Amino acid sequence: MFIFLEAASLRQQLQYLQECHRQLMGEELSGLSTKDLQNLESKLEMSLKGVRLKKGNLIHQENIELYKKLDVIGKENVELQRKAYGARNVNEENESSEPSFTITNGYQLHAPIHLQLSQPQNQTEPQPQNNIPANAIKLGLHLH
Repeated sequence: MFIFLEAASLRQQLQYLQECHRQLMGEELSGLSTKDLQNLESKLEMSLKGVRLKKGNLIHQENIELYKKLDVIGKENVELQRKAYGARNVNEENESSEPSFTITNGYQLHAPIHLQLSQPQNQTEPQPQNNIPANAIKLGLHLH
């Protein structure tokens, strides 16, 4: 006997939940009073606030991860500069958590950029006027 009462109670709860779901989806609203509609609107607004809060938290976490990746790339860039030019020409301020450089390939913003160091070629040209030695390694990457 107890199982039959339990089943009836569960069936009634299921019907109530299905009715609430339909109302939240905007169906079968014609029989609702003004107060019921206002309560439904409040529930929807609270749900929307929860969704926006969750979305904001996810975006915030993604930004944190992107800044960490940017910091790693900046440190790798400083290390590449040290290897290429020696420690005397690399400013220590470039190691800060907010690197002051941008990398662009001139074509697509989101295309991968591949960097590769190469050995300087023997050049017999005179030293340029911009104080860069003629035998300096040229990476083909411009930092601004």
